[in-house]
Amino acid sequence: MPAPAKGEKKSARVVIPQSSSITVTTADSDRNNPLVMPGMPVPDLVCFSHLRWNFVFQRPQHIMTRFMRHIRVFFVEEPYWDGTPGGEWLEVQNPEQNLWVVIPHLPGGMEREDQEKGVEQLLQPLFPQQKIDSFIAWYYTPMALGFTQTLQPLVTVYDCMDELSAFRGAPPILLDREKELFQRADLVFTGGQSLYEAKQERHSSVHAFPSSIEQEHFAQARQPQPDPEDQAAIPHPRFGFYGVIDERFDIGLLGGIAAARPDWHFVMLGPVVKISQEELPHGPNIHYLGMKSYPELPKYLSGWDVALLLFAMNESTRFISPTKTPEYLAAGKPVVSTPIRDVVRPYGDEALVHIAADVAQMEEAISKALAERDDQDRQATVDAFLKQNSWDITWHKMATLIGGAIRVKRSSKN
Repeated sequence: MPAPAKGEKKSARVVIPQSSSITVTTADSDRNNPLVMPGMPVPDLVCFSHLRWNFVFQRPQHIMTRFMRHIRVFFVEEPYWDGTPGGEWLEVQNPEQNLWVVIPHLPGGMEREDQEKGVEQLLQPLFPQQKIDSFIAWYYTPMALGFTQTLQPLVTVYDCMDELSAFRGAPPILLDREKELFQRADLVFTGGQSLYEAKQERHSSVHAFPSSIEQEHFAQARQPQPDPEDQAAIPHPRFGFYGVIDERFDIGLLGGIAAARPDWHFVMLGPVVKISQEELPHGPNIHYLGMKSYPELPKYLSGWDVALLLFAMNESTRFISPTKTPEYLAAGKPVVSTPIRDVVRPYGDEALVHIAADVAQMEEAISKALAERDDQDRQATVDAFLKQNSWDITWHKMATLIGGAIRVKRSSKN
C-alpha cells in the first residue's frame, strides 16, 4: 500500500497477512452458521459503511461482530480527507480477530467523481492480496456504489438502518444511488418497522429487523455500579440520554424541561455532530459528559433514575428505530420518549415507555416514570416483552436469509 505522504498525520497501520479462503467439510462445519455449506468456500463479508467502526457502538458493530465469529469481515469506512495530492494511501487496521477496518486517505477538495475513482483504485489491490474471491457485499450507504461498480459478490445486502437522504448534509445524488442499490441488492434489511413500510414496495425481498439488544450487558445496570468519576457529583434525580447529539436531538425540549425543573439534573452522553456546542442548551442542571464506550454504558445507566429519548420530530427522525429503547429497558430503567413512530409502536402501545411531545407532557411523564423505579410487576412485563429480542437472534435470521440467497444463485448457475 502507498506510504503516507511527508508531513501527513501518522496513524496505526497493519498490512493484512496473506490468507487463503477456507473450505469447510461436513465434519468441521459450524451447524450454527447458516453461511457454512459443506465442501464450499466460506464467504467473506465486505461492508461499506458511512459510520466509523470506532464511533458510537450501534447496529453495524453489533451485526458485524456476530459475523466475525464465523467469517472474515472487511469494514470499509468513508475516506479521511487528510492526504496530499499524489499521497493517497489505504490504512488497514486489524483490531480484532476476523475484523479488518479499511480506511482510504485522500486529499481534500476533490470532486465526487475523483473521490470515488480514488477509493476504487485504493481498494483494488486489497481483494487479490487477501484472496477475497467469494464474498458478501453489505451496504450501509448507497453512496459506496460510486466505487464498487466492478465488484462481483455472491450476494448483495442493503441494510437500510436510516433514511439517510433526510439527514443534514446528505448529497442530492443519494436518492439516485439508493434506487440503483435496490436494483442490485438481493436482500434489503430495514432498521425498523416504519422503514420497512416505506421500502417494502421497492424490492421483492425486504425484511424488517428493528433494533435489538444484548440483555446481559445492559442488565448489569440493574445492580449497583460504581458511579463514574464525571457523574458521581451530579445530584439526583438524574435523567439520562446517550447517543449521537445531532440534528435529530430535540434541543428546545431539553432546554425547556431543564429550565422548568431546575431541581432535576440531565446527563447527556455522546458526541456532538453536525451542530455546534453553541446551539445546545446550557445550565447548571445540564451535564454534557461526552462520548462513552459501549462497555462503560451500564455504569452510567445504573446511576440514572429515568432514561430519556429526546428526539426531535422532523424528517431526519421520521423512520428511526432507536437502539437505545430496548437497551434502556433491559437496564431496568423507566423510559420517557418523544413520539417517535417506532417507539410508540410497540413500546408506547404496550405501556412500556411513556410518550411526551412537549415540556409540560415531558414533566408529567418523567414524574410518573420516577414513581415506577421499583415497580417489579412493570419490570416483569418488560422482561417478558424483551425475551425474544436479541442481536444473536437478529444475526441468525439475517445469515439464514443470506445463506438461502447464496444457494439460490449458485443453483441457478448450475
